Amino acid sequence: MKRKYLLFFLLLPLVINAQALRNYSNEFLTIGVDAAALGMSRSVVATTNDVNAGYWNPAGLVNIKDYQGSLMHSSYFAGIASYNYAAFAMPIDKQSALGISIIRFGVDDILNTTELIDNQGNIDFNRISLFSAADYALNISYARNLIFKDLYIGVNAKVVRRTIGDFANSWGVGLDAGIQYEKGNWKFGLMIRDISTTYNIWNIDEDAFDSIQDAIPDQNQELPKTTEITKPKIQFGIARTFNLSRFFHLLTEVDLNMRFAKTNDLISTDIASIDPAIGFQLDYENFVFLRAGIGNFQNTTEFDGSKNLSLQPNFGVGFVYNGIQIDYALTNIGSVGNALFSNIFSVKIDYSFFRR
Repeated sequence: MKRKYLLFFLLLPLVINAQALRNYSNEFLTIGVDAAALGMSRSVVATTNDVNAGYWNPAGLVNIKDYQGSLMHSSYFAGIASYNYAAFAMPIDKQSALGISIIRFGVDDILNTTELIDNQGNIDFNRISLFSAADYALNISYARNLIFKDLYIGVNAKVVRRTIGDFANSWGVGLDAGIQYEKGNWKFGLMIRDISTTYNIWNIDEDAFDSIQDAIPDQNQELPKTTEITKPKIQFGIARTFNLSRFFHLLTEVDLNMRFAKTNDLISTDIASIDPAIGFQLDYENFVFLRAGIGNFQNTTEFDGSKNLSLQPNFGVGFVYNGIQIDYALTNIGSVGNALFSNIFSVKIDYSFFRR
């Protein structure tokens, strides 16, 4: 029996390498949720402690005291793509909590012109149809306070569904894991996305592929691979709260986002790349919030060959009234171009207010 286990672990890397191991896979899951977090440049892995922790770091769900719900809608690429998110969380007991969330990121009403020209070579606009390309994710989160009072752990089990009209679709499953630790005014967080790797299986309509195979010379000649494996990503954060006065408090968090690939991030090697981010939140008695953040530090190469460092500033505001928190963020998803900036709104409801 021991020999069988040893053989399994020896062959496992070969099996994984035989699949399509992707540096960029299921990227819609890295966009982020909750306008409050996005206003801080996603620097919340150490401090997230509400229903949205199911996305950022499931360990933070331990801090919720009652039912909570959250909704977010945003548009990207000048309204071409839409992003929708809904989440619910509840405490199980004083030491554990459960959460569930759903994400959809999609482009709808895409023109399908693959049959625009009939067999006689005539253009027939009635042959144009519409389709959607959409990505879905279902997260089920569990968090628990273990051993030490201020140490929390959490896990996500996720199912990923991706569709490209009737041309192709895929299913994927994976796990995330997170830890949070508090020491006085200091907080620490670690989130490992796709800790199990996320295994995606694609189903491609071969008839539809054949219809476009020779549309462009030397393009689309081979059927794409039908399996892909999402590499793990790591996010580590350190945060501290400063009491500026009786009424004002300043939360500051610094995060390091790591990919196991060579990218244009600020720190990049052949093994891994690190993109730092810093976020600030100034609040007045936990009633009104002003947020700012800087992230997405990228080394870019201009047309003349010169090197530049680009970064992405984010801003946000929010307020809480009668158990309802409304947040706004001005952000984008990875470009310094003004055309891609998006206005993001989110709503969070804390049912504990209504029990008073």
